[in-house]
Amino acid sequence: MIFEQLSQFRQSLYEQLGKAKDAVFELMDAVLTSASTVSFVSLSQSPVFRRQWSSIYAALHDSHLPQAKLMQEIAGRVDTTEQPILAGDRTFWSRQDAGTLKERTFDHDSRQKSAVGQSYSTLAWIAEESGSWALPLRHERISSFETPGKRAAFQLQQVTRQLERRPLAVYDRGYGNASFVNQTATIAADLLLRLAANRCVFGAPPAYAGRGAPRKHGVKFKFKDPTTWPEATETIAVDDPHYGRVQLMRWSNFHFKQSPKRGMEIIRVEVLEPVGRQRKFQVLWLAWLGQLMPALQKLWRIYLRRFALEHWYRFAKQRLHWTQPQLSSNQALERWSLLVALMTWQLWLARNECRDAPLPWQSPQDKLAPGRIAQGFASILAAIGTPAKAPKPRGKSPGRATGYCPSPRPHYPTVKKRVRKRKQAEKALKSTTIPAA
Repeated sequence: MIFEQLSQFRQSLYEQLGKAKDAVFELMDAVLTSASTVSFVSLSQSPVFRRQWSSIYAALHDSHLPQAKLMQEIAGRVDTTEQPILAGDRTFWSRQDAGTLKERTFDHDSRQKSAVGQSYSTLAWIAEESGSWALPLRHERISSFETPGKRAAFQLQQVTRQLERRPLAVYDRGYGNASFVNQTATIAADLLLRLAANRCVFGAPPAYAGRGAPRKHGVKFKFKDPTTWPEATETIAVDDPHYGRVQLMRWSNFHFKQSPKRGMEIIRVEVLEPVGRQRKFQVLWLAWLGQLMPALQKLWRIYLRRFALEHWYRFAKQRLHWTQPQLSSNQALERWSLLVALMTWQLWLARNECRDAPLPWQSPQDKLAPGRIAQGFASILAAIGTPAKAPKPRGKSPGRATGYCPSPRPHYPTVKKRVRKRKQAEKALKSTTIPAA
């Protein structure tokens, strides 16, 4: 049977979707077969969506998706014959004019301009050594009372419990700090973090001298000051066909000032002789924490696989229409974001048997990207069908009663995240004593 894995996955999803599962399932099919839309509700005009246009938003507001079961379903499909590579990051969904949406916060959009909306944290499995495939295992909203690092640590903890093998999680420099290192101390996962070029780390403390409190920190290592660099534990040079001559340096047993109990391996990656005349690369600083570190010439290439998650963010927003619906409920937004992750997995399971169907101005490809598979997904649906049932008309709705006037929806202020004030409030709460009865 062709597309057997995809058919079984779709049937399993359909059985777990619960309320409004037929409309939800046909909505996913409409997205996968619609390369462009004028508006989100125009997906109801797709041939695979057999319901009325109002069911588009009603399905997202009325459904109750079992997130834990669905996430366990896709985590079980991660290949653990080798150490799984996970990538984590966050993205911003701008909702500038959505005054009736709760928990909007201030952030920056892709052009680094101040915007109002919501941030989403994603943890994805990077299944291939090259390419743009990133398969989300967790794709969730960051609430107004938590930081991106706290949500990322929670996601990593949940995913590692469902994997049969200890993973290696890769994060960008927004997570290369002591706070995230401390929050992931009890998680059974190796970490590869990018560090900012102006960071300072500290070496192991010297032996106890017998007087006073034992020291927590050793020599200071400033990335921008080569005079503070100690002798490297390992230095090698490799030739990469894409980047050129690359120098790799490693220093052992260093830590952040606020996390002295978690030692790190510091890696410096510098392109000495780039391929091409006008190519310039910045120096890359990495930190590795875990049990068994991969070879140095392999480790820095593992970090480069993280950029597949950036490709997925663009693919989700442009092709899967993730940021197009104007939903006013956080619960509906989270359900829709979960469906976007499930649609990506459907494309992944169809990759081996899907035939390339390039447009007249496109070149044929042997290794298909997610967009190419989505381009031919209509023919796949024609071959395997859908488990969703046809709608049953119930006649004309009576509509609103005469004279009924709904009240306007309430507006909510934008939340300002102030870390200093929150810490002061927590400190004041702890110092408050309860009088004895």
